[in-house]
Formats: sequence, structure tokens, C-alpha cells
Amino acid sequence: MIGISIFVLALVMLLFGFPVAFTFSSVGIIFIVFFSEPDQLAQIPYRIFSNMGESGGGTVLMAIPLFIFMGLILQRTKLAEQLLESMGRLFGSVRGGLAISTVLVGSLLAASTGVVGASVVAMGLISMPIMLRYGYSKSLSAGTICASGTLGQLIPPSIVLIVLGDVLNIPVGDLFQAAIKPGLVLIGCYIAYIVIYCLINPESAPPIPLENENTSRSKVIIDAATAVIPPLMLILIVLGSIFFGIATPTESSAIGCLGATILAVAYQKFSFNMIWESSKETLKITAMVFAVIIGASIFSMGFSYTGGEEEVADLLLSIPGEKWGFLIFTMALIMLLGFFLDYIEISYIVLPLVYVAVEALQINPVWFAILIAMNLQTSFLTPPFGFALFYLKGIAPKGVTTLDIYKGVIPFIFIQIAVLASMLFFPEIYGLSSEAPKLW
Repeated sequence: MIGISIFVLALVMLLFGFPVAFTFSSVGIIFIVFFSEPDQLAQIPYRIFSNMGESGGGTVLMAIPLFIFMGLILQRTKLAEQLLESMGRLFGSVRGGLAISTVLVGSLLAASTGVVGASVVAMGLISMPIMLRYGYSKSLSAGTICASGTLGQLIPPSIVLIVLGDVLNIPVGDLFQAAIKPGLVLIGCYIAYIVIYCLINPESAPPIPLENENTSRSKVIIDAATAVIPPLMLILIVLGSIFFGIATPTESSAIGCLGATILAVAYQKFSFNMIWESSKETLKITAMVFAVIIGASIFSMGFSYTGGEEEVADLLLSIPGEKWGFLIFTMALIMLLGFFLDYIEISYIVLPLVYVAVEALQINPVWFAILIAMNLQTSFLTPPFGFALFYLKGIAPKGVTTLDIYKGVIPFIFIQIAVLASMLFFPEIYGLSSEAPKLW
């Protein structure tokens, strides 16, 4: 049971708060030294360079810093503020309209920035005080903002999908295409829940009249369209270049950076200091992600050299119910780990272990990856360590308690689980197949 012991030890160290990258690498080195051949430590540099090279997916990984940079530039153009203000005026006169506009803006920010922290903080600072001022329920306001801010984990171009493409060796463009329908269904379910909630509890989300009665409805619509069209065009250019085979995901991320810079100039927010600050923040986030990737490479070496892959594969394949038993067990395990761990740790410590069973059971890897992406998105909302909850609590107005935030996200967690279950049992609704494609 040496192989399984290395996995358990790594999880325990992560739960005690040890840094992820150093936990993976140190545990892998310890097990190689004591339970395998110490001479194999010399293979570590070759393994790292192989993973970072073109054959190991390094070209795809280049898209991570570029999409992060694109998102940070758009964050500094005050795009979220303009979107929320214009959409709030458009839907504010409808009961629950501010919450609906928050979901729509969250989906646009997800597809243009993909940075969960930035989306939650921006919408929390702008829309939450307005919703509370007009008598919106604290829990509904908090839950809507947290759920909308995490849409960037599923809606392309998503960093999670890029990571999954690297870990599972799947073309990122295929994952981007496969994630669009589930993302749209999830947005629709969020809006449907808000509408139903407001019908049952009308006092929790009252309609808001226009601040200036002389403002025409047509002007409000024109202002909303003016705010929506620029980021929407950027999204269509970035994703369209991938879907139509014009550019690879890495090339399209570079196009996105250029487009974000052009929008910054158009919004009169461009400055060299903004570029400098965005670059520094991109460097910090990218260094964190790649440090985890390097640590995971060393960990996977120790795991495979001590026989862990065979042990886990035998264990997973012995689960009753064959394919469906394995899938239900895997989804439950990842959801449980999501209460305590980040998506990067789960992606690089769990998925390589279960992918052996995915291949053995002839499961469609694209379908499996989208199921994982939906599952990992839920981890941002689940108490006690959901990152979106921490982001919102840090900037929430006085009077909004942690309990209000927890109560608000619970319905959205159940919505995500319901959509995940529909993807699991009815993949054809989303244009996906559960069977691995045959190679002739």
C-alpha cells in the first residue's frame, strides 16, 4: 500500500496548510528515496522539461499567463462597473432585476476575464450595496454574486479547462466548445431560480424605478448595448478564432491580450503603469500555477515509481457498477475534496490517478473533463473554504454576515449539482457522448 500512502500523506499535509507545490515535490522525493531507487531523482529535471516542452503540453500552458493578463487588463478598464451600471438600469424595474443583471454580467466577465476573485470583488463592491439599499435579501444578494463570479471556471476561455486539457491530454479547443452548452444551461438555471424565488418572496427583491423618470427606455437599451458589445466582440473573436480553426488556444490568448489593450485605450484607461501592474500580477499567479505543476510532476514520479498507479487503477476498476459506479464515486470524491482543496491541487493530484480507469472503461475524455470542470466550479462555493465566499466576505458591507453568505450560496450549489447530474446521466442534451470515440 505504499502507493496509496503517498497520496494520503500529500492530502493530509495539504489539509494542515502546507504550501501545495512544496508538499507535492517533497512527498514525491521522500518516497522515491525511501521506497524506490534514489538514482531516479536524476530523472526529475528531464521530467519537468518534458512536461513544459512542446510534446508535454507546454505550448498549451502558455495560454494560462496570456489569458490571466487579458483578464487583469479588462479588470482595470472598469469593464465590470460599466456593465453592472447599464444592465442594472435595464433590468432594475423588473422584480429581481438587479440579481438577473448580476448573473448576466457575471457570465460576460467570466468569458472575458475568467478571474474569479476579480469578478466577485467587482460585483460585490458595485451591485451588493445597491441591492441592499433597495431592500434585496442579504442571502439572495450574496448567493447571486458568489455564483455569478464563479462562472469563469466553466465558461470558456477558462483557466480550469486549460489545466484539464493539459492534465488529461485533451485539445483545449474541444473542451471550450463542449463547455458552452453546460455554461448556458447553468446561467439559465440561475436566472430561473431568481425569478421563482422572487415570485415566492416578492419582498426579497423589489423592482427599482428609473432614477430619472425623464430617461427614455430606448436610451437605457442603447447604453446597455454600448457597454455589452465591446466585451462581447472580444469574446467572439477569441473563441471564434479557436472554433473555426483560425488560431490555436495559445494564439487566441495572444489575440485576446491585444484586444483587451485596445479596449483599455477605447475606455481611456490605458497607461503604462496599468500594463506594469497587470504584468506583475500575472507573474505572481503564473508562478503559483507553474510551481504546482512542477511539484505535481515530481509527485507523480514518486507515485508511479512506488506502484501507486496500479493500486489505484485496480481499486477504481473494482467499484461496483463498472462505468457508472466509477463515475458516481469520482464525482462524489472530487466534490468532497472541493470543500477543502483548490482546483489546481485536485487537477494535478487526483485526475492523473483516475484517468487510468477512464481509459480502461472507454469513457469519453471530453465528457469526463466537462463533468470535472462543473464539479470544480462547485468547490468555489462550498463552505467552509470556498474561495468565492472569502472574496465576498472581505468586501461585503457591514451587516452581511458569513451565515448570510452561506445561506445564499446553498441553493446555487444544489443548482450546480442538478446540472452536473443531468450532464452525467443525459449527456446527449449537451451534445456530448459518454462513449470514447473509436479509432479506426
